[in-house]
Amino acid sequence: MTAMLPPTTPSLESSAPPAEKLGHFLWPAAATLVLHGAIITLLLGNWSPSAPAVASEKVLRTQLVTISVAPTPEPIPVPVPPLVIETPPTTSPPLPPPAPVVERPPEPVKPTIDHAAIARQRAIELEQREQARAEEQRRIAEQQRQEQEQKQREQQQLAAQAAQEAETQRQRVAEDRRKAEAASLSQYQPISKNPPAYPKRALDKRTEGDCTVEYTVTAQGKVHNPVVVEGGCDDPVFARPALSSAKSFRYKPRMVDGVAVAVPGVRNTFRFRLEQ
Repeated sequence: MTAMLPPTTPSLESSAPPAEKLGHFLWPAAATLVLHGAIITLLLGNWSPSAPAVASEKVLRTQLVTISVAPTPEPIPVPVPPLVIETPPTTSPPLPPPAPVVERPPEPVKPTIDHAAIARQRAIELEQREQARAEEQRRIAEQQRQEQEQKQREQQQLAAQAAQEAETQRQRVAEDRRKAEAASLSQYQPISKNPPAYPKRALDKRTEGDCTVEYTVTAQGKVHNPVVVEGGCDDPVFARPALSSAKSFRYKPRMVDGVAVAVPGVRNTFRFRLEQ
């Protein structure tokens, strides 16, 4: 019988990982088991309890195969759990009920006061109030200025209107006076008029001036109660000759609805001038 050795399996490096080592161990073992099982099956198939019949001699050749088996790795110790001995429960007297738990009120948490933040907030609020106050003062000042300007414009308008009305009234009065004087001159034209004598004192002093006299023209056309108008004489020396001259005037009476009437307030101005 010839023994044939299988090719030498190269040894695994010690640095191979455990999974590769286990694989190298299982594959040869499995191959060995399969080979021995096949041999046993062949032997059992040819075995019989009766005497074998004479037959031609058969030669069974077997071949021994030696497979190198890798060394079995040391088993990994499995941790054994500690033995726990259960003791039967012992009967103990009932425990007294627990004392009621008195809950203490939580201590008040003192708030942390940030004085710097409060000071900044107060400073901001104070600045905002100052700005609002300044803005309100500016608004009030602007409103007062506008109101003052409006009042000034209204006063100017009223003054201009009053001046215009006064000028209109003055022109109306002057026009009425002019018309009245024209009417007076047309109705009260003197029939006779003696000029006044020049006062000797004024003549000696070479004094000139005017003197206005006011009187009433009666229904008969005579001058009644002539008087010098207040402030009407430039010099009192002209008053006497002006009054004497006015008394000598004769007028054509004024007629109203065909009836002669007296006319009060007639004025006449006497002018005293020196001949050059």
